Amino acid sequence: MFQPGDRVRWLTTGDDGLPLTRYGFVGGLNGDHSRVAVMLDGHLKGDTVIPHSELAPVEVGTVELRLYGADLLDDPSLRQGLVSLWEAEADQAGLEIAHVRCLGTGVREHESSFALAEVMAVGRAWVLVAMPDHTAPDVICVKAAPLR
Repeated sequence: MFQPGDRVRWLTTGDDGLPLTRYGFVGGLNGDHSRVAVMLDGHLKGDTVIPHSELAPVEVGTVELRLYGADLLDDPSLRQGLVSLWEAEADQAGLEIAHVRCLGTGVREHESSFALAEVMAVGRAWVLVAMPDHTAPDVICVKAAPLR
């Protein structure tokens, strides 16, 4: 359940048909909480009404970088660049990342995923992982998972 002032993430499709992640703050809720008024970053009106089911809270574990190009995982130098791109996404989301320690060109976790960096945020340790998005061919996803 969202409250006014909560930071949220909205996954949508841009005018060009490509996936788009937007961030903003909850401005208000309708009576049955099925829709949320959101002040999207860069839009001062705050009148964008979004179905509750399309929003997610902004947290370290919910910020995802999605990019087209499976070759981004195949090339070690491109994998290294994914860390900086994720940091930029986290910054855009409004997160404060305390420390990032890159793991070279990445450590293979599974057949097709790589651990790219250790991240310290909100007093916890996270591992930044890059993997193919199994729901969309040729798309990769970079996100933080709690370090075990």
